[in-house]
Amino acid sequence: METKQLRNRLLQLFPQDQVFTDELSRLVKGTDAGLYRLIPKAVVRVNSEDEVIRLLGFCRTENLPVTFKAAGTSLSGQTISDSILMETGTGFEFSTITDEGRTAIFGCGLTGAAANRMLMRYRRKLGPKPASINSAKIGGIIANNASGSSYGIQHNSYNTIRSMRIIFADGSLLDTADNESCRTFITSHPQLIAEIEQLHNDVVSNEAIRKKIASKFQLKNTCGYGVNSLIDFNNPIQIIQHLMIGSEGTLGFVSQATFKTVHDAPMKATAMIYFSNLREVSNTIIPLRSCQVSAAELMDRNALRAVEDQDGMPEELKSLPEGAAALLIDTSADDEETLLSQMAEIEEKLAHIKTLTPIRFTTDKHLYNLYWNVRNGLFTSAAATRPPRTASIIEDIAFRAESLGDALTDVRELLVRTGYGNAVMWGHLLDGNVHFTVFPDINTPEEVEKYAVFMEELCELVAVKHNGSLKAEHGTGRNMAPFVEKEWGGEVYDLMKRIKKTFDPENILNPGVLINDDRDIFIKNLKRIPEANPIIDKCIECGFCEVNCPSKNLTLTPRQRIVAYRHLAEQEVSGTKKSNPIQKQVKEISYPLEETCATDGLCGLACPVRIDTGKLVKELRWQQNGRLANRIADTIAGNMAGTTSLLRGLLPIPHYIGKSLGYGVMESVTKGLYRLGDGTFPLWTRHTPSGSKKITHNIFPACAPDAPVAVYFPSCITRAMGGSSFGYKETEDIPQKMLSILRKAGYTVIIPEEKNRLCCGMAFSSKGFRKQAQKKENELNEALLKASRNGELPVICDMSPCLLHMRETLDKRLRLYDQVEFIHDFLLDRLKFTRQPVSVAIHTTCSSTKMHLEEKLHAVAARCAEKVIVPENIGCCGWAGDRGFFYPELNNSALAPLKEGIRDATEGYSNSRTCEIGLSINSGIAYKSLVYLVDKATN
Repeated sequence: METKQLRNRLLQLFPQDQVFTDELSRLVKGTDAGLYRLIPKAVVRVNSEDEVIRLLGFCRTENLPVTFKAAGTSLSGQTISDSILMETGTGFEFSTITDEGRTAIFGCGLTGAAANRMLMRYRRKLGPKPASINSAKIGGIIANNASGSSYGIQHNSYNTIRSMRIIFADGSLLDTADNESCRTFITSHPQLIAEIEQLHNDVVSNEAIRKKIASKFQLKNTCGYGVNSLIDFNNPIQIIQHLMIGSEGTLGFVSQATFKTVHDAPMKATAMIYFSNLREVSNTIIPLRSCQVSAAELMDRNALRAVEDQDGMPEELKSLPEGAAALLIDTSADDEETLLSQMAEIEEKLAHIKTLTPIRFTTDKHLYNLYWNVRNGLFTSAAATRPPRTASIIEDIAFRAESLGDALTDVRELLVRTGYGNAVMWGHLLDGNVHFTVFPDINTPEEVEKYAVFMEELCELVAVKHNGSLKAEHGTGRNMAPFVEKEWGGEVYDLMKRIKKTFDPENILNPGVLINDDRDIFIKNLKRIPEANPIIDKCIECGFCEVNCPSKNLTLTPRQRIVAYRHLAEQEVSGTKKSNPIQKQVKEISYPLEETCATDGLCGLACPVRIDTGKLVKELRWQQNGRLANRIADTIAGNMAGTTSLLRGLLPIPHYIGKSLGYGVMESVTKGLYRLGDGTFPLWTRHTPSGSKKITHNIFPACAPDAPVAVYFPSCITRAMGGSSFGYKETEDIPQKMLSILRKAGYTVIIPEEKNRLCCGMAFSSKGFRKQAQKKENELNEALLKASRNGELPVICDMSPCLLHMRETLDKRLRLYDQVEFIHDFLLDRLKFTRQPVSVAIHTTCSSTKMHLEEKLHAVAARCAEKVIVPENIGCCGWAGDRGFFYPELNNSALAPLKEGIRDATEGYSNSRTCEIGLSINSGIAYKSLVYLVDKATN
C-alpha cells in the first residue's frame, strides 16, 4: 500500500493529529534505544483501548504487521518496525491506588518514576527498578519483565503483577481481574485455551523439560518467552497473563496492570567494599542472599576507572590495583535499631572474605549519595569517552552464584581477546546479573563482523559453558533472537514457537522479535552513527531525555531532534542531497526541530552522557540569523534602557482597555492580530504583566548603621514587565516587593549604577545572538563587580533563568543568589512569618531545578502558607523566555496536566515572571513571584 493511500485509510479511523506518515515523523518516532534502524510506513498514536482495537482490526484486515512502542528505551531492538508503529499516548497515563498503596493500577503509558512518586506518600514503590525507570513506561516494564537493582527474581514484573487488561491480535479484550471477562474469553476462544492447556500438560508431563525450565528461571531470564508460566500455573488465564510479561509486544497489548507494590523503608545505609579481583567479590553473593540487602552492585576496575577523575569521587578509587573490583551494598529498614542489626549481620556474614579495606557502613546522606554517584556514573562516563562514530551496546547476562567468579573471569578474557578490553562491567550481584558495554564502529563491515564473532563466542560461553542467561532483564528483541535456541535447546524453542502461533496465528504482532530464524538478524538493519556535531555526537539515542521535554507531545523530543539532525548530516556527507545543504534542510523543518525547542537544558540533566540538545538548537539559530536579525539585536542590546522604558509604557494600555471593554473582547482582538500576523505579533492575554515602575534610586539604606548589605539586580524583564496582571490583588511590581522584604529584614540594598541598560544576555543567547549576548554579559559583569566590591557582597537576581545564565557566564568571584535562595539562606531568621490560611501551588522552574532549589522553594513556601502543593508530572512550563508569546501551543502542551495538578490551590507561586504567565493561563489561578507570598506573610 502506497504511503498516501495508507494515510487516507488511517485518517478514516483516527484524528489527523494521531497519524504520522511524513518522512521526518516516521524516522524520529521509529527510533528506540537499540542499535537497529527500521523506518515504519506509518506511526499511529493511540489514547484508548477502543483505538488499539480499531488499529489491530485494520492491520489484520490489510495484513500489516504492527509494533507497540511506549518510551522506546528498550535496548534489544524490540520497539522498531518497517510496517505500522503504534505509539501509546497520554490517554494511558492513569492510575488508581488502593489499600494504603499496597495495590496500584497503572496505565501502560505512565512512567515508572511517576508511579513511584504517587506511591511515595505510602512508603511503597514498584518492585521493578530498571535504570531507565525515570523514562520507561509501565507497558515497556511489563513487556520486558524489567527488574533492575532490586532482587529481580522476587520483585520483577512477573512476581508483582496481580492482574492486567490485554488486547489480543484479534481485537478481543481480557480483564484478568474480572471473572465475567475471564468466562467470556474462555467461551469465545476455545482453541486458544485448549492450546494453552496442551502446552501446560506437555511441559509438566515431560520431567526433563519441566526441570530445565525450573532451573533456568532460578536466574533472571528474559531470553525468549516466560515459559515458567507453564509450570508455575495450571489456570489458563493465569498462564496467559504471565506469558504476556516479557513477551515484548509479540503476543498482545497490555493496556493496564495491577501491581502488588513493595515496602520502601525510609532509613538507609550503604557500604562501598573493595576486593582484589572479580572472583573475590563473587564469593559474597551466597552469604548476602541470606541478609536483608536492598541492592548489591558490582563494579569492575574499568568501571571505577571511568569515574575516578570526576569531581566528588572517593579518593581511594585512584589507588586501587589493576583487576580490583568494588561492591556497593545497600540496606534499609523502618527504624534505626533494625538498620544497625542488618548492618552488623552483613558485616558478620562477609567477615571470612578478604577485602582490600575494612567493611564500613554509612548512614551519612552525603557519603550515601557519593557512593551511589559512583555507581550511577559508570555508564555515563564510559559512553561519553567512547570513540567517534561508535555505537554504545550494553550486554546483559546472568550466571549462577556458584559459577559467577569463573564466568566473569571468562567474560573479561573474551572481551580482551576480541578487542573490547576497554569494556566497562557492572551488575546486580544478588542476581548474578552483569552488564558490560562494547563500542563497535557499526558503520564498517569489518567492525560489524568483529562484533558478530564476539557475540557468537559470548553466547557459547554464557549459554553452553556456564548455563547462564543470555538476556537477564533487557529483553530478547532482535539482538538475541537468533540465539534463543542455543540457550534453551530445540524442544523448548519449539514450545516458544507454539506460544507465538497460538496467540498470533497471522504473525502481525511485532514479527521478527524474540522468535526469528534468521541467524544474522542481530547484525542487520544496524544504525549508522555519523559525526554530525560535537555537541550531540556522544548521543546513544536512549530516550532518557524525552520525559523532561516540554515539546514531547507537540513536535519533537531531544532524542528525535538529534536523530533528525544526524540524518541530515549523513545525507550531506553521503551526497544524497548535494543541492540541499544541511542549513537549508534545517530551515525546512525548523518548526519541529528548532522553533518549538524551549532550550531549557533539562534534557542534559536526564541524559546519561549529559547532552544538552538546546545547545545544538542555539547553534542552529545562530547559523540561521541573518544580517537584518543581527541589526535588530544590535539595536536592542545597545538601547536596553529605551527598550525597557518603551515596554513599561506600552504594557499597561491593553489592561486599561481590558478593564473598560472586558478582557474577553481584548483577548479576541489580540488573538486576531496574532493569527493575522502568523506569529509575527506576540499573543497578549489577560495574564501578560503590566509595566513596572521605574527604579529611580541606587541605594536603599537600612535604619541600623551596621545593617548587612546586599546588591539587588532587577532583571530587564522585571524592570520592564514585573507588574501585576489579571488575578492579582496587589498593585506593586516585583522589584517593589523584593525591596520591601529586604527592608523588613534590615538590609541596606545597593542597585547597580546604570541599571537601566543592564541585561544578563540570556535573551540574546537563547536566540543564537552570541555577539550581543557577550556584550550584555560583559557590561553586567563589570557593573556587578563594582557594586559588590569585587564579590564581597552577595548579589540577588529576581529571575531564576537570568540568575542561572549569570552563574554560567559571569566572574566566579561574584556570589550570585536567586530570590528564593537568598530568602531561604539569609532571611528566614531575620523575618517574622505568619503562616497564611491558604492553599498554594508552587512551580520549580527549569533553571531552579538545575540549581537544585526545589527544596528551598518548598521550604520558604511552607513558612508562608498552611498548605503547599507541588503538581505532579509538571516539568518545564515551555514558556522559554518569550517563546510563549509566539508559540503558545508549546506552553499549552507542556502544562496540559497543570489544571488538575493544582488540586485545591487558590494561588500559585514561582520565581520567573515570564513562566508565571503560562502557569496562570493553564492553571486557572494567578501565579506570581514567591516574593509576593513572603511579603504578605512577614512583618
